[in-house]
Amino acid sequence: MQVRYVLSDYVEQAMAHALYDKLEDGTFLGRIPLCQGVVAFGTTLRECEEELRSTLEDWILVGLKLRHPLPVIGGIDLNREPTDESLVTLQA
Repeated sequence: MQVRYVLSDYVEQAMAHALYDKLEDGTFLGRIPLCQGVVAFGTTLRECEEELRSTLEDWILVGLKLRHPLPVIGGIDLNREPTDESLVTLQA
């Protein structure tokens, strides 16, 4: 049985929407239009992608903590209140 993590899936889905631009000075700009304000820069495309992922992860955590509405991405809605599963359900 493969274990799946909703936050990891959300990050992967959001990163699939990332857009990158090469700037005049040779550095890179990355952004995720679905996630307002998620922008990163890097001297290489790889560095920019890593910075963008880190920025996205922080953006999600702050959004969850402050209860900001987050976009539904790839059918994943992080705005829903978590539900408690009964112990019987977990043991099945």
